Amino acid sequence: MKKRILAVALGVALLGSGPVLAKCAFENKTEVKSLTASFEAWKAVTAAMEECGNVKAELDQEFRTKQPEALKAKPALYHIGGVANATLIPLLSDNLVRPLDDLVEKYGQNLTPNQLIKIDGKTMAVAMMVNTQHLMYREDILKDLGIDVPTSYDEVLAAAKKIKEAGVVEYPLGATFKTGWNLGEDFINMYMGFGGEFFSEGNQASINNEAGVKTLEMMKALTEYMDPEYLVSDSTYVQQQFQQGKIAMANLWSSRAGAMDDEKESKVVGKVAMAAAPVAMEGGKPATTIWWDGITIAANISDEEAGNAFRVAMEGMDEEMVKANNDVAVWLIKGYSPTRIAAGAVATAEAGAPAYPASKAHGMMHSALGNGVAAFLNGDKDAKTTLADIESEYTKAAKEGGLL
Repeated sequence: MKKRILAVALGVALLGSGPVLAKCAFENKTEVKSLTASFEAWKAVTAAMEECGNVKAELDQEFRTKQPEALKAKPALYHIGGVANATLIPLLSDNLVRPLDDLVEKYGQNLTPNQLIKIDGKTMAVAMMVNTQHLMYREDILKDLGIDVPTSYDEVLAAAKKIKEAGVVEYPLGATFKTGWNLGEDFINMYMGFGGEFFSEGNQASINNEAGVKTLEMMKALTEYMDPEYLVSDSTYVQQQFQQGKIAMANLWSSRAGAMDDEKESKVVGKVAMAAAPVAMEGGKPATTIWWDGITIAANISDEEAGNAFRVAMEGMDEEMVKANNDVAVWLIKGYSPTRIAAGAVATAEAGAPAYPASKAHGMMHSALGNGVAAFLNGDKDAKTTLADIESEYTKAAKEGGLL
């Protein structure tokens, strides 16, 4: 699936472009509200939506915690939700979003089949881009110090040691280790890189094992080369560390790569390169996961409002928007022309990185990991105790949620 998505993303530039649309093909007279993440791709899409008029776009990195309650309201507080693999799951579980097939037929003539996210045969979301964490590095620093681009985490640690000894940046490494969702995601990436399985039969937790211990130990080893405040470090934090010339390497989201060359805020324009995410073990797959980002439409609004909101969303995800923002994402939209910004994401997918394993059970595990991993990194608990406590937190949530 991931390779097919990226193949389509790289192939859309070869499709017939057709005429470039006007700024907005219609004047929107009905209020449309959206809640999405806050990175460059969403800024571009929502700005294009706003050109239609009467659009209020809220961009918030805590969108995943706000959306479920906001969409439960009657009527829903937002018409459009920005979603990804995992964040769509809780909305589906509570029937908070609607099937989109009729709206795709009416307003989605420019969509490619690979953009249609189908659940049980129904289109429940429309993807606009693919996203993955991949290695971003200061090409000039590695070249000056004679360091080959790391392909494994052992090589990342060896490179970080040389960079630290050279004293050319404040911290050799950055990482999205912020307590909560980010820390949970980085554990998941590393754990899957070590070949770990999260569950045994019947959704029973199964992370207190060799792969789990190796994951914690590797994460701890990486922190030795990071800003000591790594537990508040999210994607924006790491992006800014790169832009300000404070770090030399990070496994960061491909959606942040374009910001490295933003002359308005970056001091390292042209100096940050992208490569496949490192492997955790010899012969393993890249220790990361493949995601998609896109839109869905609230269930608790009228059909008329839904149609209008979907039409606005399509204006935000059109060819004109992509051509104006080509480098900010690996787009799945017609008109995209891959550049060096996409190199790391493509290499990561081609090396076999798995899709994020989205499910209700996995969402609960992700939350437990995000809450529990810091105890080991802080030295408050040993690895086995940390993993056992995470399993216990997951088990409690899974019983309450009817999964066990």
